[in-house]
Amino acid sequence: MGRELSFSERAIRSLTTDFSKDILKPFYDGIEKYKLIENGDKVAVCVSGGKDSAILAMLMKWYEKQKGGVEVKFISMDPGYSKENRQKLLYNCKLLDIDTVMFETNILEAAENTDKSPCGICARMRRGWLYKKAKELGCNKMALGHHFDDVIETTLMGMLYGAQLQGMLPRIKSRNFEDIELIRPMYMVKEDAIIRWCEHNGLEFIRCACKYASGEDASKRAETKKIISELEKLNPRVKKNIFNSIHNADCDTFVGYKVGWERHSFLERFEE
Repeated sequence: MGRELSFSERAIRSLTTDFSKDILKPFYDGIEKYKLIENGDKVAVCVSGGKDSAILAMLMKWYEKQKGGVEVKFISMDPGYSKENRQKLLYNCKLLDIDTVMFETNILEAAENTDKSPCGICARMRRGWLYKKAKELGCNKMALGHHFDDVIETTLMGMLYGAQLQGMLPRIKSRNFEDIELIRPMYMVKEDAIIRWCEHNGLEFIRCACKYASGEDASKRAETKKIISELEKLNPRVKKNIFNSIHNADCDTFVGYKVGWERHSFLERFEE
């Protein structure tokens, strides 16, 4: 009789069996397509306490074991969580056998006391602290749990609310931390599959620990989700089409565009 699998091992096995097509394959395809991970990489996986970062941790544990030549570290930042949310994060890390390095900041307090957009301040500070910890651990890459639906929602939100055509890249070189990249290994994994995996394994996670979770930014994302859902009723391929559109941008048809910090106009080409 074989050894009984741990909860973590069963959760990973479900990714290779029940969810191999909907989660494991697009995860692996994304890594290959966008060249996110290479031999010799040391990757810091950010575990926030939510469902997306938890499944990313499981996928990266699988990838490290299967591929070899890659080292994975897990980091968790407490930005000022309530006692209940911190305990929930630690409980799930123990349950899923995620050996995370926990560190504390006062980001939520700082965001609350600013006159600027608290969501914007929080996002920038979170990213900076996570980069710093990843560098301390000797990592050259930092992985976040953004998925397929995050990509298309961000694209559409930029157009509807930000008056710009802006996507979400699968990998980015940090401007402030030398020799480290941000990668999004779940770039091609759909959110509904992640939700089904959580339900399959009976897992519950922190939804959002921020008092601004129901604020303007969250409201815009909820509205965008609803718009996409309504569009799907007319065209079942609408999500895939939005996703593909950021891979097929025809800049020759844009009136204006940016490259880095430089702004350009179609007139520059027109008058040549």
